[in-house]
Amino acid sequence: MNTLITIGRQFGSGGREIGERVAKHFGIPCYDKELLSKAAQNSGFCEEMIHQHDERPTNSFLYNLVMDTYSFGYNASSFVDMPISQKVFLAQFDTIKKLADEGPAVFIGRCADSALSDRKNVINIFIQANEEFRVREIMHRYSDIDTQQKAIDMMNKKDKQRQSYYNYYTSKKWGRSDTYDLCINTAMLGLEGTAQLIIQCVEDFEGSMADTN
Repeated sequence: MNTLITIGRQFGSGGREIGERVAKHFGIPCYDKELLSKAAQNSGFCEEMIHQHDERPTNSFLYNLVMDTYSFGYNASSFVDMPISQKVFLAQFDTIKKLADEGPAVFIGRCADSALSDRKNVINIFIQANEEFRVREIMHRYSDIDTQQKAIDMMNKKDKQRQSYYNYYTSKKWGRSDTYDLCINTAMLGLEGTAQLIIQCVEDFEGSMADTN
């Protein structure tokens, strides 16, 4: 097993759980929120700051200017002048590359496909699902989301954040099929079925890579 797997996902589609199942099958790490702790350790930013900017579109100029007072880490003048949101993005970007150097892994969101775009041993996947499936998942996962409308509002807000973040920092379009190697509708196969499909694709991909070497 030598493949890096990136998973973009609609909110409530089960992308994180699917990634964890795939990682468990192959015995490799799965980085979701864990990536934030690693990025904080590597960059010198406090973990709270990393969480505040995690997969969120760039904030207002004034907010970035104020927050820059609290940032530290890199010393390059171009980095010092950069908004805090972009510094946090670069910290995550660098961390993804470093973790990929350590071996195969599953990366959930955070523009990992863009960070690893120069590598050949990568499969980029997007997980989606219909509204009914996602509303059910969100209401099951969050005890304070007790109506369908609350779930829909949360779903739309999170998706908009992820889309804005991804489209801002990469040259591709979030959720569009030509951005990824594989797009899967979880509502069609279920979480386990989707995980099994990805596992099969990874195994076939590794076989084809071996044939070309």
